[in-house]
Amino acid sequence: MDDTDRQLLALLRDNARNSVADLARELRVSRGTVQNRIAKLEESGMIVGYTVRLRPEAEAHRIRASMSIAVEGNNSAAVIKLLRGEPHVHTLHTTNGRWDIIAELRADNLEAFDAILSRIRQIRGIANSETSILLSTHKM
Repeated sequence: MDDTDRQLLALLRDNARNSVADLARELRVSRGTVQNRIAKLEESGMIVGYTVRLRPEAEAHRIRASMSIAVEGNNSAAVIKLLRGEPHVHTLHTTNGRWDIIAELRADNLEAFDAILSRIRQIRGIANSETSILLSTHKM
């Protein structure tokens, strides 16, 4: 992957609906070059799909939170497996440092959010957690 591929990926991340002609103009390369590079990035598995991003306030689950989780011993795989089964866990990230896992939670209201926290805190293998409600988003 070279600088042109990285620039192409950045443009696609910003707006995957950009036309090949617009991408080519921005990158100062031919349309064929852009089409070939996109095809190669897809074939190599670098690009795995395209999606729609919604404004946070447009989504049904209006309450979003970030939950930092410390796991006891070597229980990370088991905890992640259980968290994946929780429908209100939107994303999971493993990290280094004080916390082992960061989970983004989503709920319709505070009562549902409280129930989600209670269920997650009861998962065997979770030693400690800290949760912060996300108030606004400034960059996606």
